[in-house]
Formats: sequence, C-alpha cells, structure tokens
Amino acid sequence: MTASTVGTDRLRDALFDVIDPDLGVNVVDLGFLYAIESGPDGRVSLRMTLTSPACPLTGVIEDQIRAALVDTGLATAVDVEWVFVPAWTPARITEDGRDQLSAIGFTL
Repeated sequence: MTASTVGTDRLRDALFDVIDPDLGVNVVDLGFLYAIESGPDGRVSLRMTLTSPACPLTGVIEDQIRAALVDTGLATAVDVEWVFVPAWTPARITEDGRDQLSAIGFTL
C-alpha cells in the first residue's frame, strides 16, 4: 500500500495512537479531529481542535501525528490546521473516550 492509496478510515485509525499529553486519551476519542483529506500524492491535511486555543502542546501533538502517519508510510507529509470554530466541547468525546477519562479519575 502506498501513501496515495491509504483511505481516510485507515488514517483515522492510525490517529488513535496520538495521545493528548495532558489527558492521556487519544485525539480521536477526545473529538479533536474535525476532518481528514488525503491527496493523490499522499499528502494528508487534518483539521483539528483542542480544548483551548492557548494550549501549548500543539507541537507535541503534531510530532505524534507525523510519527503515526508519515513515519509509518501512511502519508508522505501532514499539514495540521488548528481551528477553534466550532469550539470543542465535552460533547465531542466518544463513549470510549469517556470510559478512558473515567478510568483515570475524570468525571464528565
């Protein structure tokens, strides 16, 4: 499989390995991933958000994204667009994400 033939479902699955360093839960289950686009050249564009526009961890998360997608050969390059409209809310967290947060002591 080449980077140009990877579907968005496979890319999304790989993003389950990207863990928010503050919360210890992956960015997919936290609802941070808004959109994935993959071009014919294997370049992937992500639209994502965080709990706050002031979050200092975007670089750490981008490094994990590159490791999950580029270093594994699923993408040739990744562009992350950080967006804050619509704003993230806890309603975006999946049931699995809620279970993970509950297991480490968070209540929602």
